[in-house]
Amino acid sequence: MTGMRRKIVLRVVSKLLIPFILLFGLYVQWHGDFGPGGGFQAGVIFAAGFVLYGLIFGLGTLREALPSWLTRVVLVLGVLLYAGVGVVTMLMGGNFLGYNVLGATPQGGQHIGIVLIEFGVGMTVFAAVMTIFCAFAGRAAADVNPVDDIGGDNG
Repeated sequence: MTGMRRKIVLRVVSKLLIPFILLFGLYVQWHGDFGPGGGFQAGVIFAAGFVLYGLIFGLGTLREALPSWLTRVVLVLGVLLYAGVGVVTMLMGGNFLGYNVLGATPQGGQHIGIVLIEFGVGMTVFAAVMTIFCAFAGRAAADVNPVDDIGGDNG
């Protein structure tokens, strides 16, 4: 199989797979309080979809879809959401991250608190993985000597 044909196959297959990877990440995020999964796993799965996109289409294309400023904003918002839930529970008379005070019933408060916390964790993990990937991918691209690639298959 020629290099150009292989690239086309990879691009088509990844365009078909990435939406399902992202959808599965959302499923793990929103059903993590009832079964296996949660924020950390969902954040990693969601980031894996974007990492695949970056590997197939290049770091520049990934950064057009997901600029570094947006990654930083998501990272900060995830941490603020996590900490904010804890502060709100304290302001409502409970302990830090004592979810019982968030709802009309203790079970309702637990559900609300866990969903919010897991969403904050998912956002933070996603943004952290993307930041690390882009930093290393950018470093690796900068370390490549263009003279070594003459005649090679350049992605």
